[in-house]
Amino acid sequence: MPVDRPNANLRPLSLHVPEPKFRPGDTVDFSDLAVPPAGAALRPASDAAPDSFRDLAYGLVRVLGEDNRAIGAWDPKLPPDRLRAMLRAMALTRAFDERMYRAQRQGKTSFYMKSTGEEAIAVAAAFALMPDDMCFPSYRQQGLLIARDWSLVDMMNQIYSNRADRLHGKQLPIMYSVREKGFFSISGNLTTQYPQAVGWAMASAASGDTRIAATWCGEGSTAEGDFHSACTFASVYRAPVILNVVNNQWAISSFSGFAGAESTTFAARAVGYGIAGLRVDGNDALAVYAATEWAAERARTNQGPTLIEHFTYRAEGHSTSDDPSQYRSAHEAAEWPLGDPIKRLKDHLIALGEWDEERHAAMDLELAETVKAAAREAEKNGVLGHGLHQPLETMFEEVFEDMPWHLAEQRQEMLDEAKAAGLEIGR
Repeated sequence: MPVDRPNANLRPLSLHVPEPKFRPGDTVDFSDLAVPPAGAALRPASDAAPDSFRDLAYGLVRVLGEDNRAIGAWDPKLPPDRLRAMLRAMALTRAFDERMYRAQRQGKTSFYMKSTGEEAIAVAAAFALMPDDMCFPSYRQQGLLIARDWSLVDMMNQIYSNRADRLHGKQLPIMYSVREKGFFSISGNLTTQYPQAVGWAMASAASGDTRIAATWCGEGSTAEGDFHSACTFASVYRAPVILNVVNNQWAISSFSGFAGAESTTFAARAVGYGIAGLRVDGNDALAVYAATEWAAERARTNQGPTLIEHFTYRAEGHSTSDDPSQYRSAHEAAEWPLGDPIKRLKDHLIALGEWDEERHAAMDLELAETVKAAAREAEKNGVLGHGLHQPLETMFEEVFEDMPWHLAEQRQEMLDEAKAAGLEIGR
């Protein structure tokens, strides 16, 4: 017999399952997206208490207006040469992405991830940080290395996992590691870089250093425990770190609602931890620069961490293994109301009388040739499927400072078996 329940007349409970607005074939309409005018956001002093500017975690810091002019308190007032350098680095990042995407489609590497539409987030931040500040990136911040003038050939060697790959093929393509440029090893495990960045920043402060840390993750990764552990430590110890959340609307095929975007902003995570929070137009290079510069000033003056949500859109697939046409409308990227970051910065320079379409086209051609020449150079060192590029035993090396006995034993066992089978060993 059924058990009597005192609340039997109540309606049954139900769960809310987030659903994106647009699916394949749908007409796209972003008219309900609140985009405040450029220059509307107030800019607090860099030493202001986090609870005095909570509204900035819910609004949108914008500098470039509809007339392509910079406006408002967040305008960093950069000289034209600085703006042109930033534009060039963004355009070079896009050219690099295009070339490596084609290389993957040609079978020269197994995997690639483009940053199309998100170039300003990495490049503008790199320009705002000091060259020796430590970056803990996710896998779509190749613009950091390019903005810091790192070798394109070296990056391509890693992508091709060839004989000049400094990581000896131990990392998935695009997971660079460049100590010389303060670029921490990328990990395929989501958000592990967050506690690493906070720990590094704490160590820098504890040792009396002057360098700060900056880290990036996608909005989907804010659901990971590492994100929240990092925020707790950063808040408690006032670590000199910038916590960047790249809200590009999609975590592979899961839209941002599954990480909480329907309830509040991602910058609002900062409010709960008592740290500074900003929500920024991620397609506005000047806004990204200004927000990073402001957060860096807070970190350097012992005001603690800042969490910056970069509101943007992933214009293409998550990676070369992804087909976004299977889960979102094909028109979303074109209809995104915040536009293209490269075009917006280009149009700003043109409005200033410091650039023109002819020079921009010439720069694009030059950069395409630069990337093409770098690819030719890297491919001399080998590409995917063209034999063994690294000696077999290197898979056991450069992991431990002193190789444990059991790994040395396994390595020798492998080499003996390979020799008996007549396989190429490499050394």
